[in-house]
Amino acid sequence: MSEENIKYMNPYLAGILLGVVLFGSFLIFGHGLGASGGVASVAGTALNLIAPSHADHNSYLAHLVRNGSNPLDTWLVFEILGVALGGFVSGLLAGRVKLQTLKGPRISVRTRWAFALIGGAIAGFGVRLSRGCTSGQALSGGAVLSAGSWAFMFAVFGGAYAVAYFVRKLWT
Repeated sequence: MSEENIKYMNPYLAGILLGVVLFGSFLIFGHGLGASGGVASVAGTALNLIAPSHADHNSYLAHLVRNGSNPLDTWLVFEILGVALGGFVSGLLAGRVKLQTLKGPRISVRTRWAFALIGGAIAGFGVRLSRGCTSGQALSGGAVLSAGSWAFMFAVFGGAYAVAYFVRKLWT
């Protein structure tokens, strides 16, 4: 099956379903969706296993390892696992699971991976700097009308539009 023939879920239906999941999360668990805190929990746990004294003196991660509870005992870790498993099962059901690098015709696979790594590092730094990922900031914060979350999303979309012009030739 060629890439042009792959069928994806209707984006409006996907948005409605995401809204239902977000509402259910607020209703059942008392908080919205987010993932970056789970990544910090996993990083804190890994650092504590490798270098416990460093983890205890790291002001950013220390609160995850000092209180005696297991940092992996948080709903965020299980949310991330559920998202990964759900994405994999969805890909399996749609016949889209394969090892590949998607890229434009004017960029090499190596350059694509380099840009992905650089972009991921910048996004990861920004996520922690803004105290939340796009799911936590935009979805959960936006749903409760947080002014900071709305400002964050305007900045994300504004930045994306500003950068898109300069990288468009990599994809067309």
